[in-house]
Amino acid sequence: MAGLYFDELTVGQLFRHAIRRTVTETDNLFISALTHNPAQLHLDEEYCRTQTEFGQRIVNSTFTLGLMVGVSVGDTTLGTAIANLGWDEVRFPKPVFHGDTLRIETEVIELRESRSRPNAGIVTYLHRAYNQRDELVAHCRRSGLQLKRPTTPRDPDLS
Repeated sequence: MAGLYFDELTVGQLFRHAIRRTVTETDNLFISALTHNPAQLHLDEEYCRTQTEFGQRIVNSTFTLGLMVGVSVGDTTLGTAIANLGWDEVRFPKPVFHGDTLRIETEVIELRESRSRPNAGIVTYLHRAYNQRDELVAHCRRSGLQLKRPTTPRDPDLS
């Protein structure tokens, strides 16, 4: 199991995830088709070249958000998450284009004990995605319910 338990995390802990990803046209087409998003900004090169400030298609932000959070899972929640509780303050300050290579950072910004589950706590992460020019292209806060390290029952024969 790669993820960390709630009690192994500290506020301020920063993960610089090793996985980087170059975004492709196929990624953009698939996510746009899967989500039934026909926006010209994602699919129509001629429209984007002649009628937008970007001059080219931009990557569907749903893909950027999913990639940003997905890359973080192996280092943070793989095998230790109970549930994703929500995303807040999702922002895309710069566009992502086909061919951009994204790197992701995750910071633990809040920890609190669960009031209803003694075996878990609530973690708030701040995820940030940067392109190859170190420009911030996306960020969000994500809260999740995460397992605490299991306690090992005491062997009665050793008492």
